[in-house]
Amino acid sequence: METRPPLPPFTLETATRKVRLAEDAWNSRDPARVALAYTLGSRWRNRSEFFTGREAITAFLTRKWARELDYRLIKELWAFHGHRVAVRFCYEWHDEAGQWTRSYGNEQWEFDDHGLMRRREASINDVSIAPEDRLFRWGAGPRPEDHPGLTELGL
Repeated sequence: METRPPLPPFTLETATRKVRLAEDAWNSRDPARVALAYTLGSRWRNRSEFFTGREAITAFLTRKWARELDYRLIKELWAFHGHRVAVRFCYEWHDEAGQWTRSYGNEQWEFDDHGLMRRREASINDVSIAPEDRLFRWGAGPRPEDHPGLTELGL
């Protein structure tokens, strides 16, 4: 059986770590890597899309990152209890025409005993921004440890 520490039930420390690990994986923009954090039958709601399973997750993320270019994400723990974690997040990206967008959202996660996410529900809103209004300017990959989080950025 696959395991993906930290494992539930979560503490403040382990829930915070789980959120940062998810943020780092998503900032890799590697759909296959990200999909490994989910159960084989993981159920997702992302905006108005509903789907199940790692193959569907990989296909979704492949489409997402083909459209959302130079994607940079910050996640922040909102609440946790037992096998569940709630996060708020924000990410910036641009389309092929160069229009920058900041996407704000909330996610609800539920994990199995092995630390794999079996359910993810995401609500997301998009706001167009000017390039000079961008706040997430680190290079490709994980957010640097010294980069401010959402609260510090006033988001």
